[in-house]
Amino acid sequence: MVRVRPDLPAVDRAFDYLVPTADSARVGVGTIVRVPLHGRRVRGWVVAADVEPETERSRLLELSKVVGVGPPPGIMDLARWAAHRWAGSDVALYGAASPPNVVAEPDPGAEGTRAGAHILRVVAWPPAADRRALVDAALATEGSSIVVVPDAARLGSLVRHLERSGRRVHVLHSVRSAAERTRAWAASRHGRAVVVGGRSAVWAPVPDLGAIVVLDEADEALQEERAPTWHARDVAIERARRAGVPYTLVAAIPTAVAASAVLEVERPEREVERAGWAHLEVVDLREEPPGQALLSESLARAAHRTLDAGGRVLCVLNRKGRARLIACGACHDLARCEACGAAVSEIAGPDGARALGCPVCSLEQPWVCARCHSAKLKSVRVGVNRVRDDLAALLPRASVLDVDATTEGPLDADVLVGTEAVLHRAPTDRPIGLVAFLEADQELLAPRYRAAEQAGTLFARAVRRLG
Repeated sequence: MVRVRPDLPAVDRAFDYLVPTADSARVGVGTIVRVPLHGRRVRGWVVAADVEPETERSRLLELSKVVGVGPPPGIMDLARWAAHRWAGSDVALYGAASPPNVVAEPDPGAEGTRAGAHILRVVAWPPAADRRALVDAALATEGSSIVVVPDAARLGSLVRHLERSGRRVHVLHSVRSAAERTRAWAASRHGRAVVVGGRSAVWAPVPDLGAIVVLDEADEALQEERAPTWHARDVAIERARRAGVPYTLVAAIPTAVAASAVLEVERPEREVERAGWAHLEVVDLREEPPGQALLSESLARAAHRTLDAGGRVLCVLNRKGRARLIACGACHDLARCEACGAAVSEIAGPDGARALGCPVCSLEQPWVCARCHSAKLKSVRVGVNRVRDDLAALLPRASVLDVDATTEGPLDADVLVGTEAVLHRAPTDRPIGLVAFLEADQELLAPRYRAAEQAGTLFARAVRRLG
C-alpha cells in the first residue's frame, strides 16, 4: 500500500492506493505512476510506501499503471523542502526532478559515498579568465560531482575539457533534446560521473554525490520564472549540506546571498583578476556637448577604432521602440494621451509619418502636443530603433542593425544595437571589439530588487563576449 501525490497542483493532498502484486517489486518512493482519481487517470509520484490507510482497505483502488522510475527518496525530500522554501506546490518540484521521458530500467542500487566535510567556498573569478583549472580543483576525487552552468554558450567547451581529462560526463541542459536529457538522467543514477547542466542539473539522481559547483551563481537563469520560483544555488546549498559534501560558488561579482554565507570571498592573484576584465571607460553625458543624446564623442572614437580593426560593435539599450517618452519643446510638458492621460511614445503612423501611441489604451494621435498643440516635440527617452538611425548617421560606412529577443534572420552587420539580448545573439564569425552600454544608469538605478547586482552581472556578460 502506497501514498501517491497526484500531478494536480489544485489538489493539495496525497491519496492511498493498493499496489498490484505483479508490480510490488517496482514501486517505491519516487516511482511515477498513474492512478484513478474522480473518473480520470492522472500521473502522480509515490511519496510513501507501506503506509497505514486512512480509510477501510476495501474502499481503496489499485494503481492503474507503473509508468517508470522517478526521483530517489532523498531528492523527493529535497523537493518538499524547496516547495516549502518557495511557498509553492510540491508537484512542480517533483516534475523538475523527474526525467523528461519515461525511464523504465530499475534502480542500479549504487552505494552512496561522501567526499568529506561540508565546506562552502565563494570564488570571485573574472569573467574572461579561463576557469577550467578552477573547476577541476573543485570536483570530487571520488564519487560524482554536479556542475551547474547556466550559460549554454560555455557548456560545450567545459564538457569537452572534462571528457579529455578522462571523466565520464552526463549533460542535463535544456539545450539538449528530451531524449538526450532522459538518457543522461538515467545514466547519472550509476554514479562515478560528472553531471553538467543548467539549473535542473541540481536535481540529478547521483547516488554518490561528492561535490557541487555552481558557475555564474549571479546569473538570473538559475532561478525558475514560474512559481515556485526556486533557485538552483539555494537548492544546491541545501543538498550539499544534507550530503555533507563541499560546495563551490563561482561568479564574476558574487551576489549578496553568496558573500554573506562565507567569512571571506576567495579571489585569484591580482594579475589574473586584472587580465580577466576588459578596459572600462565611463562617460558622463552631462559633460558632453548638447544635442548628441546618448551618442558621445568617446563612443564615436571607440567605434571607429573598432571598425577599422575589423571588429564588431555591440550597443546595449534596454528600451524598445523609437522613443518611450516625448516632451513638448514649447511648453515643456510631457506628451500625454488625450483619452487616459498616460505618457505616450513615438510610433509610425499609417502613412509612415511620426505619430504618438498610448501604451495603455492603444490610442493613436498626431505628432502634436495635446496641451499647447505645438508640433515641436522632442524625444526624452529614445529607444533602440531611434538609436539605430542615429548610429547609421554617425557611422555612415558601417552597416547597423537593431536586435531584440524577437529578431529573426542572420545578424550580419558591423554594428548591432538592441536590448541585452544582443549579448546572447551576436554571432561569433568576427571578434567583438567594443560593447557600449548607452544608458548604464537605467540598469543601476532600476526600481527593482538588487538592480545593482543584476547590472554587474550584465556588465560581466559583456566582458565575457569581448574575451
